[in-house]
Amino acid sequence: MMKVVVILVSMFFIPLALSSALDQCSNCGNMEVPYPLSTSDNCGVSNYRVSCNNGSLEFLSERNSYYKILSIDADASRFIISPPKIERKKCYSSDLLVKGLKINESSPFSISKRNTVMLFNCSNIVLYSPLNCSSNSLCRQYEEKIKEGRGCRNTLCCTYLKDSSITSHFIRLRVGGCTAYTSVVDLKAGDPPTSWNYGIELQWVPPNFC
Repeated sequence: MMKVVVILVSMFFIPLALSSALDQCSNCGNMEVPYPLSTSDNCGVSNYRVSCNNGSLEFLSERNSYYKILSIDADASRFIISPPKIERKKCYSSDLLVKGLKINESSPFSISKRNTVMLFNCSNIVLYSPLNCSSNSLCRQYEEKIKEGRGCRNTLCCTYLKDSSITSHFIRLRVGGCTAYTSVVDLKAGDPPTSWNYGIELQWVPPNFC
């Protein structure tokens, strides 16, 4: 009986493993594209689409803004995208016109809880939100120590940990709210801003759970 069970289990899992190997997309530049991520209609799973543009792997948001993929952890089903550049003279993020990062809620992707988000050039209206806008907020360290953040000094800035499902699909920007942001993945207490892991970590739900 035990042999029959083992054979049945093997018959079930081997085709799945072979399918994943056959359906995996080719590398994009030097970056491996693990299953189920898809760069074309011929590989991966269609709704796990990312883009390979001139050897650079990118994530396309719902608002048609591209973010470079910096690293992928296939075992953990997550990857890190580059935060948008901040225009120092105006303290505007490059995705301000599309009101920040927005992910379609029906997609398998979402923003992980390991991100610490810093918002800059905010209006006083954010003081009524549960954000840390105090003088010892981490965003103040970023403004002082990181060159890209210096253009945001003397603006109202706030920090929050993405620990809520309410904010799992967007980082919102707007004139009259906050106009710039950055994000740090897996922030360790006491680490200086120069050693922070800058990026926005996204996670995906495995295909068989979608």
